[in-house]
Order: sequence, then C-alpha cells, then structure tokens
Amino acid sequence: MFPSRLLPLSPVRTLGEGQGGANSMHNKITLALCALLFAHSFPGQAQHPKKVPLIGYLSIGDPATESTRSEAIRLALRELGYIEGQNIATEYRYAEGKFDRAPELAAELVRLKVDIIVVGGPIPIRAAKNATKTIPIVMVGLGPDPVEAGLVESLARPGGNVTGLTNLGPELGGKRLELFKEAVPKLARAAVLYDPTIPASVRELKDVLPAAARALGLTVRFWEVRAADDFDRVFSTISKWRPDGLYVLASGPLMSANRKRIVGFVLKSRLPSMYNNKESVDAGGLMSYGADLGDSYRRVAYYVDRVLKGAKPADLPVEQPTKFELVINLKTAKQIGVTIVPEVLARASKVIR
Repeated sequence: MFPSRLLPLSPVRTLGEGQGGANSMHNKITLALCALLFAHSFPGQAQHPKKVPLIGYLSIGDPATESTRSEAIRLALRELGYIEGQNIATEYRYAEGKFDRAPELAAELVRLKVDIIVVGGPIPIRAAKNATKTIPIVMVGLGPDPVEAGLVESLARPGGNVTGLTNLGPELGGKRLELFKEAVPKLARAAVLYDPTIPASVRELKDVLPAAARALGLTVRFWEVRAADDFDRVFSTISKWRPDGLYVLASGPLMSANRKRIVGFVLKSRLPSMYNNKESVDAGGLMSYGADLGDSYRRVAYYVDRVLKGAKPADLPVEQPTKFELVINLKTAKQIGVTIVPEVLARASKVIR
C-alpha cells in the first residue's frame, strides 16, 4: 500500500483498478523522481557546451612591444562579437627577438590544436607554414611579396592554408626616398644600410632605389652588414664618404637587434635618417614611412571572423595596405640641427616632439 502521505493520489484510479494499479503508479512516481535527480546531478550530459575557438598568436617580438598590435586585434574582434575569455581564447607565443625560436613556438601552437594562427613577419610566417598544412594561418606585417616568397599561389587566390595582409615594404622604397629628399632638401648623397640576407632588402636595393635616386638627382651608395661585428667598421667607412643622410633598409633581425647602435651613430654624426618602421623613429631616428601596421592588425579580425565562420584561407584574397603613415621625430631634428620642411611636417601621421 502507499504511505499515508500519498493517499490523495488514490482518486485517479480507474474503475476496477486493484492493488496492482497502485503499485504501478508508485513505480512510475519513483522512476520520475530518480530521473529528475539524475538530470540535476549531471547537467553537463544534457547541455554539451560549445567549444570556444582558440587563436594562436605568434610574434618575433616580446609582450611589451607587441601589446599595441595584439590589443588592436582584440578590440577589433570585440567589435565583431568575439570577447576574450567568453567566446574566444588566445594563446600567445613570443620569440623575444630570437628568430631561431620561431619553429619551436609554431610547433607548440600546432600541438595545442589552435583553430587559427595569427603571425607577423617573414621568418615566423615561414615557421608556421612549415609547422602545419591544415591549420589556417593569417599573416600580417609581411615585407616581401608573399607570392615571390612562396607563401601563397597568388594574392587573389592564396591556394593553401595562408592568407592575410602584406605591407608592400620594398615597393614603397621610391616614395620613402622621395619623402626623405622633400623633408631634407640639402640631401644629395645618401648612404644605404642593408642586410643582404633579407630578400626584401635586396629587392628594394636592386629594383627600386637606383631608379628612384636617379629621378631625384641623388647619389646613393650601399653598405651591407651581415653580423653585429660589422657595424663599427661600416659606420667608419660611411663617415669617410661624408653622406648627407642614412637610409636604412628593411628591419630584419640584425637591424632590429642593433637599432640603438644605428640610431646612436646617426645622432653622433648628426645625420638625418629614414626607415621603414616607426620603432626606429621612436628610438631616435628622424623619420619613417610605411604601411600603417595598426590598421593592418585591426584588419586581422576580419580574417579570423571569416575563417571561424567556415571560409577557407585558400579562397580569401591577400590584402595590400590602404593606409600609410609618415612619422617624424622633431626632437631628433632639433638635436642634429635639421629643419623639416613645413609641407612635409604637415603630412605626418605622427610627430614626436
């Protein structure tokens, strides 16, 4: 029989229902209660939480210098509805200037089974491409032509697992030299410092600068550095040539690691200097011109969004920059006794005072 507290259920019996009917009803109630308890004990079994996409971020820099770029991506992703720690997560790997660590760090991200790898610069992009042929790779801040570098089949149809943005480094060499001459009209002889192991530098040196220099009536001479020990010797020979300015080609690992030495030389020699990256101007160089990398890094979010929604990198065209920045260090201009032409100063994206 039912316990007395369940007696109110008795009226639901049908005519002719006997003891067996009462036991049947008791069993049904017991099973229902057990099912309810089971469901509350194991909520995950019923909900199947959705997997949060994992982004791998690979940089040759360090967290401090990369923070502006990584933050630009984070904020752009947030505008598209991706909130870090809620519906997206990021694993950061920094080589901290040690280019030989790029393959190891890329392999780490592959082992973590990230959904996308975001990576900047030729060496880490190559490392990521060598580490995986299946995980989508979004490149940014690439100087060399990605087709010539063998990273993609074409800009319109990349064809593999790599897509993203290129920054037209060598192609801007003529414009860079023109701005240098405009800003410093007395410039007649320019010394060009380059690393012959960087393909983009060699291309700019051979295919761009000689013609641009002729058109501007400039005399240019090229000095190569292959190792840190070369700088003092090269600086000495440049000084003997007595140039009116120093033009520094693409910032590969050697140039980046010796940025302060280069800036120290131009300040001591009171030489105007032109670079392709604003980091050198922040460090004390005179001016730089190149793609607006902040804009490029914000654009990375578009590619991440498209890939997470099912698009294949092979079908996403590689984009070229649409925004460029001219950065001028007036503090340095004053220190070396140079007056920047007002018309050029007015066109600067950023002025350091």
